[in-house]
Amino acid sequence: MKKIYKHLSCFFLLQALGLFFMSCSPNIQPNTQTSTVPSPPEIAPPAKKEALAAKVGARQLFSYLPQIQSKKVALVVNHTSLVEGQHLVDTLLSIGIDVQKVFAPEHGFRGDIDAGEHLNDSRDKRTGLPIISLYGKNKKPTAEQLEGIEVLIFDIQDVGVRFYTYISTMHYVMEACAELGKEVIILDRPNPNGAYIDGPMLDAELTSFVGMHPIPIVHGLTVGELAKMINGEGWLKGGKTCQLTVVPVLGYAHEAPYALPVGPSPNLPNDLSVALYPSICLFEGTQISVGRGTRYPFQVIGAPFSKMGDFSFVPESIIGMSKNPKYQGQRCYGLDFRNSAFKAKFTLKYLIDFYQKYPHKEKFFNSYFDTLVGTHTLQKQIKAGMSEQQIRKTWQPRLTEYKKMRQKYLLYP
Repeated sequence: MKKIYKHLSCFFLLQALGLFFMSCSPNIQPNTQTSTVPSPPEIAPPAKKEALAAKVGARQLFSYLPQIQSKKVALVVNHTSLVEGQHLVDTLLSIGIDVQKVFAPEHGFRGDIDAGEHLNDSRDKRTGLPIISLYGKNKKPTAEQLEGIEVLIFDIQDVGVRFYTYISTMHYVMEACAELGKEVIILDRPNPNGAYIDGPMLDAELTSFVGMHPIPIVHGLTVGELAKMINGEGWLKGGKTCQLTVVPVLGYAHEAPYALPVGPSPNLPNDLSVALYPSICLFEGTQISVGRGTRYPFQVIGAPFSKMGDFSFVPESIIGMSKNPKYQGQRCYGLDFRNSAFKAKFTLKYLIDFYQKYPHKEKFFNSYFDTLVGTHTLQKQIKAGMSEQQIRKTWQPRLTEYKKMRQKYLLYP
């Protein structure tokens, strides 16, 4: 223990000295990472202030060091797992923690793998640690992979949407640990879409890796709160529960806007894409492009028909973002949300509008749509000509039940 705290004291001393010298130089500024593309004025200014105020779980080293000292540790992390600009893996190794291996979710350890692309096991070039993929055929850690591991730490930035697969990875990690008697520590992070709850609830028969829990599309939970719910509601296989510790975010409230310091995946590069994601991702289950193959994915929508809108774009293969995107090399027409007064709320407006404009309605929805949205009903309602208001009314009974259940697991105001 003394050895770890000696390492830790040196670590914080070096950080403090670095910040001191940067503050003394007029030409050097602290390395505060920001989104690659500025967000619209109505989102960015308040969010950046709140982002600076929130202290994520990973930063609270003294809160979880006693649980991991002298233990063999595995990390479930990706490129968002940062502590003051340094990766959590490097931080823990620098203070003498026995990190044995890294488990990587969709998009990989460094966050540069395209959505849905197969991820191979490898080694981290920087640390030499083995990296085990939890995307593809191996979504759940095996007993062999966890042999000798005593504690698993999960620290990944989520976006608060049911079909974003990082929470599915967390579920399988918790399940494996429950079966093998391993401890799980969730280092919590804010939910950038955490100020509201919306969308249809998941129907049990459509459970999949893009929908593992009976929650709405926009669920209003941090990963720590969801982990507590998974345990508390007995959603792990066989109703088991894992030994769970959640290190909460300090200075965070669900209603507070939060700007992500780094894009959570290659095709969510900025705050606008994250805010639009719950609504725009629905088009992944249709014949409409969501802008994959452009530098502004999930900020535009379109298809190769001029009647779809005045804005146009041409998807191209982009290494690290989109290989062979939908309508590659074809000019698509539709909408550009980058300069709009879009408000960060889930809506069916654009889905209904594009269905009505699409020239081949019988082909508009693909076989993935129902799995993605988690219900067979929504597609039928849109085809029947129901308005968004009428559709929303059908969600309310189950949403009311969910909101009541959610109260039991909240960690923040």
